[in-house]
Amino acid sequence: MPSRQTPSLRLRRTVAAALIPLLLATPLAPAFAQPAGLPDLGEMSAQDLSPLLEQRLGRAIMVESRRDPAYIDDLDLRAYLNRIAQKLVAYAPGGGIDIEVFPVRDGSVNAFAMPGGFIGVNAGLVTSTRTESELAGVVAHEIGHVVQRHIARGLSAQKDTMVIMLASLLAALAASQAGGQGPEAALVIGQAMAVDSQMTFSRAAEREADRTGFSMLQGAGFDPAGMVSFFGRMAQMSSLNEGTGQVFARSHPLSLERMSDMQNRARELSASHYVDSIDYLYVRAKLRVLQADGVNALLEAIRALGYQAEESKGTARSAAFYGAAVGWVLRKDAAQAQAAYAKATAGGVEHPMLARLGVEIALLENRPDDAVKLAQAAHARWPDQHSLGLAVAQSLQRANRHEEAIVELNKLASAWSDEPRIYQMLADSHAKLRHLIPEKRNLAEYYRRVGALPAAVEVLQQARIASKDFYEQSSIDAALTDVKREVDDERELLQQFRKN
Repeated sequence: MPSRQTPSLRLRRTVAAALIPLLLATPLAPAFAQPAGLPDLGEMSAQDLSPLLEQRLGRAIMVESRRDPAYIDDLDLRAYLNRIAQKLVAYAPGGGIDIEVFPVRDGSVNAFAMPGGFIGVNAGLVTSTRTESELAGVVAHEIGHVVQRHIARGLSAQKDTMVIMLASLLAALAASQAGGQGPEAALVIGQAMAVDSQMTFSRAAEREADRTGFSMLQGAGFDPAGMVSFFGRMAQMSSLNEGTGQVFARSHPLSLERMSDMQNRARELSASHYVDSIDYLYVRAKLRVLQADGVNALLEAIRALGYQAEESKGTARSAAFYGAAVGWVLRKDAAQAQAAYAKATAGGVEHPMLARLGVEIALLENRPDDAVKLAQAAHARWPDQHSLGLAVAQSLQRANRHEEAIVELNKLASAWSDEPRIYQMLADSHAKLRHLIPEKRNLAEYYRRVGALPAAVEVLQQARIASKDFYEQSSIDAALTDVKREVDDERELLQQFRKN
């Protein structure tokens, strides 16, 4: 299946690869211990990418990735993928590590690890899995790349291409700072020239990620055979479609040696009786429509889910109708969405993602007060679901009940301070109420959390000028100092790039 990823997301992924050689000559913190039985990839030298700089680099790349249309900013999907990741990370060699998994609006079967523990999972990969253990197997494999720090360790194999990749990056940075749109070609060409020299290392790294991931799967209680079955299916599809095989099989070379190794390890274990979670069914159904590329593909996905629902029972039937309803919401067809939603909830079926969809349909039908009631009832039923708390605030805003929305959003900010959308919504409600300083403060916080630091400084300076209160001015000054320090840190990082 050919990749349908957007050019801008291809650019971000290429940036991730192109940035790595720029951080040579940086002291490296102690590496994770290598589990027994893994292939020897050699020791990491003092010239490799340090964990601290790798984290900063990853965050910088994610700032841009989150702006990409292919990035799926869906709270329920992100939460689900990260729940799987956290279960796996608890059994990672070397102790806990920071991982963030995000979904990508791309129908091709692929997943990828970036610097700093960020892992992208294509919608097409999730929908191609047949069990939750298969999905967990792919996530575990990508976490294996992160745990073993393959990005940093790959530097020794990329030194010959450093000059090319450095030139590509600097061209991209210059164009980005000037607001240009032309850096993609330079980066893609530079990366393409580096691919050949990376392939030998990649095969060894893939085996290491397999074995690390396999161990995490077993420890977390998933069925390790899920990794074997999914990878085996991808290998078979690739062999049947030489040259146009699945992206996952091409970017993660599935050799006979790797498959045999995984099969042997699976045979040594007792049979697993892991049961898929209900969440998996609803997530897969939602991504089935979100991956659709264009109106015709979306309508086809809705029809396919309808057929699937009619042939299914219980939760599987509900999840398929749920996916169809999500598709009709995307089409702005409230009547069809409501009909599919009624079938999804028939017999009293309950799930937080279903409840969230009910709120969205009420808003689509321009019934904001009903949406408020539905959201409040759902949040009371599932108080730990942050997406439902956000649904309450969104419904209150649509009902022009901004004072109440601010109360709810402040509660969310206390419990969930890392979510940028909360501060954007707070700024919107304060703007509607003509609360100038709180509007600016929250807008600045939103910009800071999405990485738009110059914009955050500018908005805080506007708030400082507008304020007449000494204590408020002092508070703004402190916030400005913090953001400017972050700006200086980013400038220092860029200077390190330039020195190299």
